[in-house]
Amino acid sequence: MSVYGALWRRLPGPTAVRVLLALALALAVVAVCFRWVFPAVAPSVPWNSGTVEVAAPTAAPVPAAPAPPADPPPS
Repeated sequence: MSVYGALWRRLPGPTAVRVLLALALALAVVAVCFRWVFPAVAPSVPWNSGTVEVAAPTAAPVPAAPAPPADPPPS
């Protein structure tokens, strides 16, 4: 027995009504997660802390390409 099967059997009505109710329940779960759950756990999740440091350059910088020659003036 799966959780989804048990949920499907508990939903009232014909198949069309069950599909709509299942979609409404899924959207409600997603909304609750984005509204309350994710903001509550965000401070304790390590992905928000930037641990990557930029190292100092070890070689001389690459010079920029020379500018193209200017067009000769029209005669």
